[in-house]
Amino acid sequence: MPRFKTEPERKRKPPALRTLDRVLSKAGLGSRTEARRWIAQRRVAVDGRIVSDPETWVDPARARVLLDGRPVHRAEPVYLLLNKPRGYLTTYDDPAGRKTVYDLLPAGQGYLFPAGRLDLDTSGLLVMTNDAAFAERLTNPDHEVAKTYLVKASMRLTDAQLGRLRRGIPLSDGPTRPARVERLRETGGRTVFEITLTEGRNRQVRRMVEALDAKVLKLVRVAIGPVTLAGLAIGRHRPITLEERRQLAGRRRRISAS
Repeated sequence: MPRFKTEPERKRKPPALRTLDRVLSKAGLGSRTEARRWIAQRRVAVDGRIVSDPETWVDPARARVLLDGRPVHRAEPVYLLLNKPRGYLTTYDDPAGRKTVYDLLPAGQGYLFPAGRLDLDTSGLLVMTNDAAFAERLTNPDHEVAKTYLVKASMRLTDAQLGRLRRGIPLSDGPTRPARVERLRETGGRTVFEITLTEGRNRQVRRMVEALDAKVLKLVRVAIGPVTLAGLAIGRHRPITLEERRQLAGRRRRISAS
């Protein structure tokens, strides 16, 4: 008796293939949202045939993909380090018209995406790239790339509270990994400290501090691995050097709770 494929089986990703919208995005032409719009407008052809389904599987190394009749080629890899100001969204487009990190990037750069995100009220280091494998190395917690933050809490934190941060805090999505925490100073009854994490959950630092019955008044990501903010003004960007890329792509040691 013939066996019909189920819907999950039909959607399963074949080896080495990518969805058409991702192929266009990774070529540096625009976001996946834009790519889906172009495909729906029947502006994209694969091997001489107009394709209207953005989830069509494509082999980027073999297929001839055209946008408006022009061949789509994979863009040269770009690696930028941006010092994100507070008040900017880490998103390509905002329906409310708020400022985004793309307003700070040079024109004609091609489409880049952030390797990890910083929320609206968080400033500091953000890697922008079109290299998906490099971005995955930075964001996948299995690779343990350390991210260091400067934090100003709404109250004076005791040594015991900072110790809880070091050991790990139970959150709604599970306990956090051990962190490196250093008290820097006390100012106006508030503690300023530095914390280094090897995971990057949504609003993680803020939620960890809130678990101590405090609030985060200021949050700045000051380092990713060995790469720091030094010499990079707020709102400015610079290329990531080859040596820095090698350091960032290397595996990091897990932080001890001690």
